[in-house]
Amino acid sequence: MSSEKILEMALKAGASAAEVYEVESLAYPVSFQSNRLKLIESSQSEGTALRLWKNGSPGLAVAYGEFDPDLLVQKAIALSHLNPVEEIELTQGRQELHPIRQEEFEVNVLIEEGKKSIEDIIDQYPDVICSANLEWERERIRLINSFGLDCQYCDDSFSFGLGVEWVRGDDFLGIYDGESNYRAVDTARIINNILQRLVWSERNVVAPSGKLPIIFTPSAATILWGTLSTALNSKYILESSSPWSDRLNQIVVSRYLCIRQDPTIKSCWCPFDDEGVVTQKLDFIENGIFRGFYSDLKRAKQLEITSSGNGFRSSLGSYPSPDLVNLLIDPGQGDLEQLLSDFDQGILVDQVLGQEPDISGDFSINIDLGFYVERGKIQGRIKDTMISGNVYTALKEVIALGNDNRWIDSCFTPSIAVNGLSVTS
Repeated sequence: MSSEKILEMALKAGASAAEVYEVESLAYPVSFQSNRLKLIESSQSEGTALRLWKNGSPGLAVAYGEFDPDLLVQKAIALSHLNPVEEIELTQGRQELHPIRQEEFEVNVLIEEGKKSIEDIIDQYPDVICSANLEWERERIRLINSFGLDCQYCDDSFSFGLGVEWVRGDDFLGIYDGESNYRAVDTARIINNILQRLVWSERNVVAPSGKLPIIFTPSAATILWGTLSTALNSKYILESSSPWSDRLNQIVVSRYLCIRQDPTIKSCWCPFDDEGVVTQKLDFIENGIFRGFYSDLKRAKQLEITSSGNGFRSSLGSYPSPDLVNLLIDPGQGDLEQLLSDFDQGILVDQVLGQEPDISGDFSINIDLGFYVERGKIQGRIKDTMISGNVYTALKEVIALGNDNRWIDSCFTPSIAVNGLSVTS
């Protein structure tokens, strides 16, 4: 049954306002294990979420695949009786229908790319064991509501992850790299990165303890940007739990940092959010100065501002809440090799173990893959080493940024060198 019909049924059942959110996805995942092709699949899913307000109270119900629309409406209404009254948060009517792609995808492209990537690794390191996961996915999203909104878009994406395990006696080494992007991924760069880290890991060394400069590669830098993203969230601004709640137009981090959102870039392209609000380019940090935050409809109204188009659902059965689209950190100058050349002594962190820091910014994490730097050169791989400190302090102590930006999920980040962190070996 069409979304329009479900909307009509909800209103006839007594809802004062309603929206229907549809998601369809088609994916081709391919996986390799122990240097061999392991699995080829195709998966297709469809889901529908109905959100309505009856007597001022919201109700949200979800269905997957084929379903009884009348049962979906009844469930949403029944759930509304359990919730308190709240203001209706729906976007006013407009039509924004982006075309649906029809071209087919050849899964053999993924198979050949996976085979070649593994061959390139074991040609130089025949003792390692490789795994790879490749996936092409097409997703269609449609949102309509009783205020006349009708929005739809479709997006394609590729993801490629490559892993290498190297066992030498009782020494286990795991190196992992990957990327998701629109239509194409630079697999050659990922292969070269892994080969470089295998070379660096041929020798194990012990890093000195104490406060040392740290370089985070793009893969590891996300432990900094996750906390920063939380601090920019209007939910935490509203609760005054963000350290920047009252710091608008003040310096909060290093002058080296310029941080923004751009939903038009073809990595996680997103023309509107899950509330139907048009997404937009936003400047969050300009040369260290806090310029603004992101919000959904609910928090924007509480803050008496306009939604920035950042209301997203963490799952089909979730209510929209603030989230980012394509966080971009402006690059610095010089590649990773040039950053390393400026270090008399320090640590290069590429993979970490443990959870990201929370809103407080405090962390103490184990280095899963890291290297000791001395006189501008990698001396070898370090083991059993921990770094600790505070994200906000580290972001005030930025030494340099690289020009090696990469997509890590929906964050486009360079390598970043910081002071003020403690190393324990």
